[in-house]
Amino acid sequence: MQTSNETNVRSGTPTVAAVARDTLIELVYDADKSETGLAISRFGGLWNIEKEVRIHTGEMLRPYSPRNNLIAHGCVLLPSGPEPHGDKATLLQEIEAFLHRYVNMSPVFEKIAAHYVLLSWVHDAFNEVPYLRLRGEYGTGKTRALLAIGSICYRPIFASGASTVSPLFHTLDRFGGTLILDEADFRFSDATSEIVKILNNGHMKGLPVLRTIQNRDKEFNPRAFHVYGPKLIAMRGEFEDPALDSRCITENTSFQQMRADIPITLPPAFQQEALALRNRLLHYRFCEYFNIKPGIGPLLEGVEPRVNQIALPLLSLVDDPTLRGEIGSRLSQEQRERRSARQNTTDIRVLAILKEATQTSKGMPVSIGALTDRFNAAHGSEYSQRVSHKLIGHVVRKGLHLSTEKSSGLYVVPESERQNIEALAARYLAPT
Repeated sequence: MQTSNETNVRSGTPTVAAVARDTLIELVYDADKSETGLAISRFGGLWNIEKEVRIHTGEMLRPYSPRNNLIAHGCVLLPSGPEPHGDKATLLQEIEAFLHRYVNMSPVFEKIAAHYVLLSWVHDAFNEVPYLRLRGEYGTGKTRALLAIGSICYRPIFASGASTVSPLFHTLDRFGGTLILDEADFRFSDATSEIVKILNNGHMKGLPVLRTIQNRDKEFNPRAFHVYGPKLIAMRGEFEDPALDSRCITENTSFQQMRADIPITLPPAFQQEALALRNRLLHYRFCEYFNIKPGIGPLLEGVEPRVNQIALPLLSLVDDPTLRGEIGSRLSQEQRERRSARQNTTDIRVLAILKEATQTSKGMPVSIGALTDRFNAAHGSEYSQRVSHKLIGHVVRKGLHLSTEKSSGLYVVPESERQNIEALAARYLAPT
C-alpha cells in the first residue's frame, strides 16, 4: 500500500537534470542500494540529496526510478553522489592517470581527452561543443578508449552505429549527456542518415531535430528532439560530409603502439575508479558551472572560423599555455590535411583551373569548352574516359554554385563571376 509521501513523490515530474536560476539539479544513482535521488546545489558547491524538489516555477521534480532500464542496465552511467573534487589541476592529473592506466593514446591527446571530460560536465554552459573521435582499424584500441573516456564523461549514453534510431532520439532528448558512438562508419540508409542528423545538429544549441509524431488521434504533430551535447565517436574512416568531419578532434589509433602495462581486459576496479571520478566531476560541475563565460577565451591564429568555433569551449578550460599551443598546432594540422584532401576532388580541381583561366582571360568570359579542355589536359589521365563539357558545366553550376550564360552559341562563365571565383579560391585552394 502506498504512503501519502510516495504518492506525492510520484506525482512530480521525472527529472534527470535541471538548471533553475541559481540551482543545479542532477540525478544520482546508488547501485548498491538500488536508489535514485536528486543532488541539489544552491550555494557554490554545497549540496544535498533529496527525493523531490520544488523549483521557482512551482513545478515539483522527482528522480527517475532506479528500475528504469537505461539506468539499471548501465546504458546511462550516473554518479552516486557528489564528492569533493579538490582543485582543478589535481582533478585533471587524476583523470589523465586513469586514462593512462587503461588506454594507449598520444601524450597530447591524453591531455585533450582529460580536458574534454571536464568540458562534458559543463558543456551546457557553452553554445557549441566539439566532438572527440578515435579513428583507426580494428584492434587498435578505439573501443577501449571509448569505454575509458566515456565512463567518466557527463552522463554517458553508450550506443553503436547499429543502434535503432528512435531510442537514441528519445534518450538524448530526455537524458542529455554524452553520446558514446562506436562503429560509426555509416552506410547509407534511412536509419543511419537519421543518426547523421544527430551528429550534424548536436554540436550547437538551438538546433533540435524535427521528427514526425502522430498523437493518439492520429493528428500530425511534429516534435523537436534536443540532441545537443558532447559526443565520443569511434570509426575506421572519415565522414563523407567535410563539415561534420571538421567538428571532430581526432586521434588516429593506428599510429599508437600498444603499451605492455595496459590490461587486456578491464579489471573489476575499473568501474569503481570511474564512479569515484564521476562523483568528483559532479562536484566540479556544482562548483564551476556558473563561473563559465561562453565566448570568452583565446582564439587560434591561422585557422578557419569553424575550427575556432569548436575549439573555444575546450581551450577555455585549458590553463597551460604550452598545452594550448599544442592543441592549436594539432587542430591547424588537421585543417591542413582536410584542405589537402579537398584539393583532389573534382569540384576543387575545376575551381583551380577556372581561377587560372580567369587570370589569363584579359577580362573575357571563360567558355565551358575551354575549361573542359584545360581540365582534361591536366587530369584526364586519372579518369577512365575524357571528361565531358556537360560534367564540367554541372560542376561549375551545382558544385561551385557559379552562374553560366550563353554567348555566341557557347556556355561561358561570365566576367561578373570573377569576384566569386576569387572568394572560393581563397577559401578552398591551398596558398601557392
